[in-house]
Amino acid sequence: MSSTSPHPSPAATPSDSTPSDRATSDRTTSDRTTPASASGERPVAVVTGGTRGIGLAIARDLAPTHHLVIGGRSADSVADVVASLPSAEGLVADLADCAPDGSLATALDALTQRLPRVDVLVHSAGILRNGTVADSPVQDWADSMTVNVVAVAAVTRALLPALRAAHGLVVTVNSGSGLTATPASGAYCASKFALRAFTDSLRQEEREHGVRVTSLHPGRVHTDMQRELVDFEGAEYDAGSYLDVDSVVRAARLAIDAGPDASVDLISVRPRGWRPDPGHTP
Repeated sequence: MSSTSPHPSPAATPSDSTPSDRATSDRTTSDRTTPASASGERPVAVVTGGTRGIGLAIARDLAPTHHLVIGGRSADSVADVVASLPSAEGLVADLADCAPDGSLATALDALTQRLPRVDVLVHSAGILRNGTVADSPVQDWADSMTVNVVAVAAVTRALLPALRAAHGLVVTVNSGSGLTATPASGAYCASKFALRAFTDSLRQEEREHGVRVTSLHPGRVHTDMQRELVDFEGAEYDAGSYLDVDSVVRAARLAIDAGPDASVDLISVRPRGWRPDPGHTP
């Protein structure tokens, strides 16, 4: 299962990374914003769903070398993450609001005006809706498609000029459910299959512009979201049966660190279902 959560992931408040601003998280969003141009020579990485799970782990992994734009829905959650990173700002938006003048469009319009280049765009935000086709309300399907597909397309479209300028990389954190559908998760699986189709189309369209596109499909990952899913299934939670978040980060780095001559199109990383005894020396 990917890093998607049962609720739209919080997005980020544009925030300064100076010590004085870190200490004043109660300021307005504009007061906390650091333009990307102030990030010096660091490459720029935009991470949606950057306040928890896989998105947060990828952001922390890139922090020593990149200027981060942390996307999320909760201004407070985003501000906390931004303050913990050496060079970062935020993108606060509700991904469920993709209307022309809605939350996401407004946030993206402000971001693109100060972001001349994007070297890495990681789509890690999303929602999980469980239930059979017979039992799931239509709204679950609409919400799943909006957050997991339409919002991804909207963010990518807005940032394409900056991605082209940097010959950047787009990573969509998909799921094993984007490769194989399962019962009682039709809305989620359908949205993840659609996300894979979007990624495949984007890759072919942007090849001539120097933009690379990777579809990352983690199996079940040891996260808070996984616990919620296992509770829904009525099963016992066994952390050892799932991937560590760091394993997914390393898979993402395979694409991020690939040379300019290489395109890592699709990565599927699955849990082994076994972990070595910490006290065992091979």
